[in-house]
Amino acid sequence: MNDSNPTQIIAKYSFINEEFYAERVTPFQLDALLADGWRHFGKHFFRYNLGFSQGEIRFVMPLRIRLKDFGFSKSQRRILRKNSDLETIIRPVKITAATETLFERHKRRFKEGVPESVYTFLDQNPSSVPCRTMECAVYLENEIVAVSFFDVGETSVSGIYACFAPEFSERGLGTFTMLVEIDFALENGKDFYYQGYAYAGNSFYDYKKRFRALETYDWFGNWKDFSENI
Repeated sequence: MNDSNPTQIIAKYSFINEEFYAERVTPFQLDALLADGWRHFGKHFFRYNLGFSQGEIRFVMPLRIRLKDFGFSKSQRRILRKNSDLETIIRPVKITAATETLFERHKRRFKEGVPESVYTFLDQNPSSVPCRTMECAVYLENEIVAVSFFDVGETSVSGIYACFAPEFSERGLGTFTMLVEIDFALENGKDFYYQGYAYAGNSFYDYKKRFRALETYDWFGNWKDFSENI
C-alpha cells in the first residue's frame, strides 16, 4: 500500500465508527469480526476507519499476516537470537501484581493516549471473557520483563497489547512477543495473525507494518496486500 498521502486517502472514505458489547463470542465469531475490521478491549468491540494522532486525522489500517506465506526476516531472526536467553511461557491470562507493576512502568513511555491500567485492554476475567485469551510472559532470571496478550480464534490469532520493562528496550521485546505469538499461531495451524490497527503515514505504530505476507483491510470487505494501493 502507498500510504504516503493520508489526506488523499481519507477523502475516498465515509466515516465508520461502530461499537457493541458482548459477554461472549465463539472462536468462529471472533474470526468473522476480525476479518471485518473489528477489534475489542474486554467486552467492548469497536471499529473505526479514522483516528486522531499527532494532531492530525489519520486513516486507520487494520493489519494481518497471511501465515501460509509468512517468513521471518533477517532482522526478526536477530531479535529472536538476541532474546534466546529469556524464558518464554504461553498460558491463559492471569494478571498478577508483577504484571500490573510492569504495565505501569511501561506506560510512562507514551506521550498521548496513555492507558489508565491493564484493564483498559482486558476484562476482569481476561482468560475467558469475551473469548479465549492467552498471554506470552517473558522472564529474565525469574523476573518478568515483558508480557503480551492475544486472542485465539478458530483460524486466527489476534494480538491485543504488549508491555515491557523500559530498561530492556534495546532487546526489541515488543517485536519479540509478536514473533512468539506468530510462532504460536503457526504451530497451531492458524491462517492469520492480526496485529491490530496502524495509521496511514508515519506513526508510532509503524513497527506493525514490518512483516512479510502483510495484508490491510480496505473497509469495503476486502483484504489486500499491503503494497497494493487502496
